[in-house]
Amino acid sequence: MTLKTKIIAGLVAVLIIIQFFGIDKENPTYDASNDFISITNPPEEIAQIIKTSCYDCHSYHTEYPWYSNFAPVSWWLADHIEEGREHFNLSEWGSYSEKKALHKLEEFYEEVEEGEMPLTSYTLIHGEASLSDEQVEKLVAWVKRLPGVEQD
Repeated sequence: MTLKTKIIAGLVAVLIIIQFFGIDKENPTYDASNDFISITNPPEEIAQIIKTSCYDCHSYHTEYPWYSNFAPVSWWLADHIEEGREHFNLSEWGSYSEKKALHKLEEFYEEVEEGEMPLTSYTLIHGEASLSDEQVEKLVAWVKRLPGVEQD
Protein backbone atom coordinates (compact mmCIF):
# COMPACT_ATOMS: atom_id res chain seq x y z
CA MET A 1 0.00 0.00 0.00
CA THR A 2 1.42 3.35 -1.03
CA LEU A 3 1.58 6.36 1.25
CA LYS A 4 -1.07 8.10 -0.83
CA THR A 5 -3.43 5.10 -0.46
CA LYS A 6 -2.82 5.01 3.31
CA ILE A 7 -3.61 8.71 3.63
CA ILE A 8 -6.82 8.35 1.60
CA ALA A 9 -7.86 5.29 3.61
CA GLY A 10 -7.15 7.19 6.84
CA LEU A 11 -9.23 10.17 5.73
CA VAL A 12 -12.12 7.92 4.71
CA ALA A 13 -11.94 6.16 8.09
CA VAL A 14 -12.00 9.50 9.92
CA LEU A 15 -14.96 10.69 7.85
CA ILE A 16 -16.85 7.50 8.67
CA ILE A 17 -16.04 7.67 12.38
CA ILE A 18 -17.10 11.32 12.78
CA GLN A 19 -20.56 10.45 11.42
CA PHE A 20 -21.26 8.86 14.81
CA PHE A 21 -20.99 12.28 16.45
CA GLY A 22 -24.17 13.92 15.21
CA ILE A 23 -25.79 17.14 16.31
CA ASP A 24 -28.96 17.63 18.33
CA LYS A 25 -31.62 18.70 15.83
CA GLU A 26 -34.46 18.99 18.29
CA ASN A 27 -35.81 22.51 18.53
CA PRO A 28 -36.27 23.61 22.15
CA THR A 29 -39.77 24.06 23.45
CA TYR A 30 -40.72 27.62 24.24
CA ASP A 31 -43.64 29.83 25.14
CA ALA A 32 -45.22 30.84 21.82
CA SER A 33 -46.47 34.06 23.40
CA ASN A 34 -42.79 35.18 23.56
CA ASP A 35 -42.37 34.83 19.78
CA PHE A 36 -41.44 37.98 17.85
CA ILE A 37 -44.26 37.67 15.34
CA SER A 38 -46.83 37.00 18.07
CA ILE A 39 -45.73 40.11 19.94
CA THR A 40 -45.12 42.56 17.10
CA ASN A 41 -47.98 41.34 14.86
CA PRO A 42 -46.44 42.42 11.53
CA PRO A 43 -48.42 42.52 8.30
CA GLU A 44 -48.51 39.07 6.64
CA GLU A 45 -45.97 40.06 3.98
CA ILE A 46 -43.45 41.18 6.62
CA ALA A 47 -44.12 38.09 8.76
CA GLN A 48 -43.44 35.87 5.76
CA ILE A 49 -40.17 37.68 4.97
CA ILE A 50 -39.02 37.23 8.58
CA LYS A 51 -40.04 33.55 8.69
CA THR A 52 -38.33 32.80 5.37
CA SER A 53 -35.15 34.80 5.88
CA CYS A 54 -34.56 34.82 9.64
CA TYR A 55 -36.29 32.04 11.53
CA ASP A 56 -34.02 29.13 10.52
CA CYS A 57 -31.05 30.57 12.40
CA HIS A 58 -32.65 33.02 14.82
CA SER A 59 -35.51 31.04 16.39
CA TYR A 60 -36.62 27.64 17.61
CA HIS A 61 -38.27 27.01 14.23
CA THR A 62 -35.11 25.66 12.61
CA GLU A 63 -35.69 23.26 9.73
CA TYR A 64 -32.56 21.20 9.31
CA PRO A 65 -31.66 20.47 5.67
CA TRP A 66 -30.50 17.10 4.38
CA TYR A 67 -26.84 18.07 4.56
CA SER A 68 -27.14 18.55 8.34
CA ASN A 69 -26.83 14.76 8.57
CA PHE A 70 -23.16 14.79 7.63
CA ALA A 71 -20.25 15.77 9.86
CA PRO A 72 -18.32 18.03 9.84
CA VAL A 73 -20.86 20.22 7.97
CA SER A 74 -23.45 19.43 10.66
CA TRP A 75 -21.12 20.72 13.36
CA TRP A 76 -20.58 24.00 11.52
CA LEU A 77 -24.32 24.34 10.98
CA ALA A 78 -25.15 23.63 14.64
CA ASP A 79 -22.58 26.20 15.77
CA HIS A 80 -23.97 28.76 13.32
CA ILE A 81 -27.53 28.24 14.58
CA GLU A 82 -26.45 28.37 18.23
CA GLU A 83 -24.60 31.62 17.60
CA GLY A 84 -27.54 33.09 15.65
CA ARG A 85 -29.97 32.30 18.46
CA GLU A 86 -27.55 33.68 21.03
CA HIS A 87 -27.35 37.04 19.26
CA PHE A 88 -30.99 37.41 18.26
CA ASN A 89 -33.61 34.83 19.23
CA LEU A 90 -37.02 35.56 17.76
CA SER A 91 -38.59 32.75 19.80
CA GLU A 92 -37.48 34.37 23.06
CA TRP A 93 -38.33 37.94 22.04
CA GLY A 94 -40.81 38.47 24.89
CA SER A 95 -38.15 37.68 27.49
CA TYR A 96 -35.91 40.56 26.35
CA SER A 97 -35.87 43.72 28.43
CA GLU A 98 -37.20 46.79 26.62
CA LYS A 99 -33.68 48.21 26.32
CA LYS A 100 -32.30 44.97 24.89
CA ALA A 101 -35.25 44.56 22.49
CA LEU A 102 -34.85 48.08 21.12
CA HIS A 103 -31.12 47.55 20.66
CA LYS A 104 -31.77 44.25 18.85
CA LEU A 105 -34.34 45.92 16.58
CA GLU A 106 -31.82 48.59 15.64
CA GLU A 107 -29.21 45.93 14.92
CA PHE A 108 -31.81 43.96 12.96
CA TYR A 109 -32.71 46.73 10.55
CA GLU A 110 -29.10 47.90 10.20
CA GLU A 111 -27.86 44.38 9.36
CA VAL A 112 -30.65 43.89 6.82
CA GLU A 113 -30.24 47.37 5.35
CA GLU A 114 -26.49 46.88 4.93
CA GLY A 115 -26.95 43.46 3.31
CA GLU A 116 -25.22 41.68 6.19
CA MET A 117 -28.30 39.55 6.87
CA PRO A 118 -29.31 37.03 5.86
CA LEU A 119 -25.79 35.69 5.48
CA THR A 120 -24.58 34.98 1.96
CA SER A 121 -23.44 31.52 3.08
CA TYR A 122 -27.09 30.80 3.93
CA THR A 123 -28.72 32.36 0.88
CA LEU A 124 -26.37 30.52 -1.51
CA ILE A 125 -28.10 27.29 -0.51
CA HIS A 126 -31.45 28.78 0.50
CA GLY A 127 -32.17 31.13 -2.36
CA GLU A 128 -35.71 31.75 -1.12
CA ALA A 129 -34.21 33.54 1.89
CA SER A 130 -32.50 36.17 -0.28
CA LEU A 131 -34.08 39.57 0.08
CA SER A 132 -34.90 41.74 -2.89
CA ASP A 133 -34.28 45.48 -2.61
CA GLU A 134 -38.04 45.95 -2.26
CA GLN A 135 -38.25 43.40 0.58
CA VAL A 136 -35.32 45.04 2.37
CA GLU A 137 -36.99 48.43 2.03
CA LYS A 138 -40.34 47.15 3.35
CA LEU A 139 -38.80 45.20 6.23
CA VAL A 140 -36.54 48.05 7.33
CA ALA A 141 -39.38 50.60 7.10
CA TRP A 142 -41.63 48.36 9.19
CA VAL A 143 -38.99 47.82 11.89
CA LYS A 144 -38.24 51.55 12.03
CA ARG A 145 -41.93 52.26 12.64
CA LEU A 146 -42.03 50.06 15.75
CA PRO A 147 -42.41 52.06 18.99
CA GLY A 148 -39.13 53.24 20.50
CA VAL A 149 -36.89 52.30 17.58
CA GLU A 150 -34.30 54.99 16.90
CA GLN A 151 -33.88 55.77 13.25
CA ASP A 152 -30.63 56.85 11.65
